[in-house]
This record gives sequence, C-alpha cells and structure tokens, in this order.
Amino acid sequence: MEVRIRLQKAGKSAKKRYNYRIVAMSRTQGRQARAMEILGYYDPAKEPAVMSIKQDKLDKWIERGAQMTDTVKSIVKKIKKS
Repeated sequence: MEVRIRLQKAGKSAKKRYNYRIVAMSRTQGRQARAMEILGYYDPAKEPAVMSIKQDKLDKWIERGAQMTDTVKSIVKKIKKS
C-alpha cells in the first residue's frame, strides 16, 4: 500500500472558507475518505495563514516510505522557516 501525506478538506463549504488537515492516507483513497493518521492542519483563510504539524508523526510516516504531495512540502518548508 502506497501512502501519501496530503491535505484533506474540512471546514465550511457554504462560505468557501475551507481549512485543511494534513493527513497520511492510502494513495488510492478519495479526498474525503478516512485518514490513517492526522498529522496537522492548515488554515489559509486567516491572515497570516495558520499552519501546524506534529513533526515526530511526520518523520515516522516518512521513515515508513510515505511521500508528501507538493503542496504539503511547501507548507512544511514554511513551518520550518518560522
């Protein structure tokens, strides 16, 4: 089973004010499927954008062979900068 670390949509769709969870999921599962583990969150609607990630859990999944999507990679870079 190939695991990806990616964003999962959450929040209010009626007002188009989404926030996202950073999750570990099987590559074949859909966007709204149940995640294996929640690693953090990202809220772009706030100014500045709110980002948080549990680094120990992220490292554990990367050691197991999980791949990060490009968007998650950029969020992780921004978190490490600050």
